[in-house]
Amino acid sequence: MAKKEYQKPNTLPIDIAGKMPPQAIDLEEAVLGALMIEKDAILSIIDILKPESFYKDAHQKVFKAILDLATRQEPIDLLTVSESLRRADNLEEIGGPYYISQLTSKVASASHVEFHARIIAQKYVQRELIRVSSEIQNMAFDDSKDIDELLDFSESSIFKIAEGSIKKEIQQLNVLIKEAIIQIQEAGKREDHLSGVPSGFTKLDRITSGWQRSDLVIIAARPSMGKTAFVLSMTRNMATEHKRGVAIFSLEMSSLQLVNRLICAETELSSERIRNGRLEDYEWEQLDRKIKNLVEAPIFIDDTPAISVYELRAKLRRLTSQHKIDIVIIDYLQLMTCNIDTKGSREQEVSHISRNLKVIAKELNVPILALSQLNRSVESRSGTKRPQLSDLRESGAIEQDADIVCFIHRPEKYGFLEDEDGNSLRGVAEIIIAKHRNGALDDVRLRFKDEFAKFVDLEELDAFAMDAQAVQAVTFGSKMNEDPSHGKSQVPFDLGRNTGFDSEAPF
Repeated sequence: MAKKEYQKPNTLPIDIAGKMPPQAIDLEEAVLGALMIEKDAILSIIDILKPESFYKDAHQKVFKAILDLATRQEPIDLLTVSESLRRADNLEEIGGPYYISQLTSKVASASHVEFHARIIAQKYVQRELIRVSSEIQNMAFDDSKDIDELLDFSESSIFKIAEGSIKKEIQQLNVLIKEAIIQIQEAGKREDHLSGVPSGFTKLDRITSGWQRSDLVIIAARPSMGKTAFVLSMTRNMATEHKRGVAIFSLEMSSLQLVNRLICAETELSSERIRNGRLEDYEWEQLDRKIKNLVEAPIFIDDTPAISVYELRAKLRRLTSQHKIDIVIIDYLQLMTCNIDTKGSREQEVSHISRNLKVIAKELNVPILALSQLNRSVESRSGTKRPQLSDLRESGAIEQDADIVCFIHRPEKYGFLEDEDGNSLRGVAEIIIAKHRNGALDDVRLRFKDEFAKFVDLEELDAFAMDAQAVQAVTFGSKMNEDPSHGKSQVPFDLGRNTGFDSEAPF
């Protein structure tokens, strides 16, 4: 019987056994040669390639020498590159001057250098994905690794690769002007003449022209000023009235709590009755009739606690690929994490978060509305206690990164019940636009219906109040007054509820 020949076991994973990493050595040689025969070739690929983009170690050193020469604005050719490598003690390691001369002899012109560079960059991204996948796989097999640590590593590693590979082309002004004219024409065709996503608040939209694409909007206030109520009121307006897709990332409240608040504001039933379910028959009818608007609204809610900016970006990319998302709301910024080592500095962490939110807004081309807390200096300040940009909590970078910064200020919370002209400030909220990169600064007054945690236009509620007073002032005929069964004036049972004068406990 023939002796069975011993075979060495394959130690590589089956799916990559016998495979070579993605590479394009010939194109690397062609690009390096082109850079040394055409003085301006480096300008067309300098934002595409970096030394590590090259697979061969010798090519990495040659390209670094070329970059050093370009930085010093010195000529780039066979002789200068060889001298630069000699000064760095790398010339003999790559094969000497002969190897450099071979690179220039393999290419006739630099006409295709940019196309070749993009292929090299693509191969580099593929290698990086393989490297990171291998590390993730090894960590996943290690039972001592914490699963949260593994997930954080995976998210941040993939995000870094994706972030580094995003390159936008430079566009000529005439092309951009055409796009701008098209946007202006489309805005002119709309009845509201808004170019962005309408908030549903008339005066606010006049100032901002709607929330603009790629803008980072910070909405800040002290606790209990109504930050969540404000964005939920806008969510309802945007999704039900304007049919805009809204994505809400709630780090503080559960998705069910948010939905209950939306139901309370939409139906104008008290929060206590919504929570305990003790509704009268007419209230059930009111709930059923008004809830239909919300059921059909394109609102998407994610209540992942302490979500990282990398996870947020991944979820948004999936969500925007599956649904039409017009605006993103984050409640609130200081509860996010960034999964980077900031050496215990919360200010650096918040700076990293705000900077990445702006990057995400630009990449996905949607406005991002992020809620933020204000520090206690507002309350210790004398006078009207109006918030200022310096009150933004934990990081001045929030102010720098934001395109718009709005404050919510309710004077009555600090005991101011009348303004300078003697007008009542009860139920009045001021939306203070403290920073507006592309527009004017102004204050917008809204009415806050505390019992329903709902913001409405100031004029809208005043009109409702006038209608209610007119109805209550109606006197009935003498025959009805003579009827014992009509001893009281009859008014609709839900008049007070629908006009915001319900006396239930605040929500």
